[in-house]
Amino acid sequence: MEYNSTRSQLFMPEYGRNVQKLIEYALAIEDREERTHFAHLIVNIMSQMNPKMKDSGDYKQKLWDHLIMISDFRLDVDAPFPYPSREVLKHPPKRITYKEEPIKYRHYGRNMEKIIQKAIDFEDGPEKDYLIRVIANHLKKSYLNWNRDSVNDELIFKHLEELSNGKLKVDKDFKLNETSDILARSKRKKFTGKQREYQGNGKGKSRKSKRN
Repeated sequence: MEYNSTRSQLFMPEYGRNVQKLIEYALAIEDREERTHFAHLIVNIMSQMNPKMKDSGDYKQKLWDHLIMISDFRLDVDAPFPYPSREVLKHPPKRITYKEEPIKYRHYGRNMEKIIQKAIDFEDGPEKDYLIRVIANHLKKSYLNWNRDSVNDELIFKHLEELSNGKLKVDKDFKLNETSDILARSKRKKFTGKQREYQGNGKGKSRKSKRN
């Protein structure tokens, strides 16, 4: 019986021990042409184990890079791509920087702030007035997703004015969608989504279809 404590350390656990053993076997093949052919077979197995890698354009090269790395850079074959350098293991990948711009109201989100900024640039007229009304109604909907209690229109208008630095205002006579209507629509959407999921799982078949 083999214990993990007595086995060699896995270089890339996501490929498992069997792939690592295949690579160790490839290292022992003396004929270069045969060794190269066997390496191609291993790469095909690795691609089947990680189908998500196919989403990236250079997934084949990544597989060959991983193959060479698992072999501790000792596998000598006619690879279709340049060998990776051992230096890549010494330097960690560059940290991805994220914008830390503050969001005034998190329940509205950054995208809504960007939409409001775009709306400011619209020329005055019916189209801009309509867009402002749509934005205001969406703000109320987003607010209710965050806080289920009723919210008055004046608060939404105030937030719109703040987010636009006073450049977007709605007509005094304009009224937002009723809170009850917004909440009812949200419930209907959730119910429809669950119903579709139920039917998609094959549980929504009628008794008539079962008898047939």
